[in-house]
Amino acid sequence: MDDLGVEGTLEIPAGSVSVASDGVPSRTVLVLAHGAGAGMHHPFMADVAARLGAREMAVVRFNFPYVEAGRKAPDRQPVLEEAYEAVVAHVGGVLAPERLFLGGKSMGGRIASHLPERGVACDGLVFLGYPLHPPGRPDRIRDRHLYGLSTPCLFVEGTRDPFCPLPLLEEVRAKMSVPTSLVVVEDGDHSFKVRKSSGRSSQEALDEALDEVAAWIGLAPGSR
Repeated sequence: MDDLGVEGTLEIPAGSVSVASDGVPSRTVLVLAHGAGAGMHHPFMADVAARLGAREMAVVRFNFPYVEAGRKAPDRQPVLEEAYEAVVAHVGGVLAPERLFLGGKSMGGRIASHLPERGVACDGLVFLGYPLHPPGRPDRIRDRHLYGLSTPCLFVEGTRDPFCPLPLLEEVRAKMSVPTSLVVVEDGDHSFKVRKSSGRSSQEALDEALDEVAAWIGLAPGSR
């Protein structure tokens, strides 16, 4: 972990949350939120942040209040959104990025996708395993708000992800009014883990995907 000046504990209306960073001082900052079942120190989050931070950008991750408090059940969505928005404001005040990207793993990415509705400006959204619906519950698709986005989106999805069947994602992307891109992790599950039969390791598969994430961020149009 590198010290970019945003680390430590941030006080927000719902309590306090921890913030960490990786990478180097950069005009490009990516804020990543964790999934429902693990916090910012989960190996997946730490690995992704470190690997993207090594690709010449600053990556900031944080805990939602329920994780900080040691609870298992996620906070209500308004609390999650408020916490994410507070972290973005903190990052903006300290790092003053010229280009700001928001995203996260699973639930974290879903919460990031709601921030534009709250007036939070960013240059792009990065979804690492977007949870379009709970496994086996296509009747509970979470897509309506995606159609109102005005920010480019990148979806990174495994072909074995039960939360986001690729044919359904293609239907959703076709109806979105903003530019969207898709990175497919062949044989990847919800966390992009692949089987030995895929011919490569999960780390190799993750590296391939993150190369494409970094390239997309580098080419994403516009600055705030």
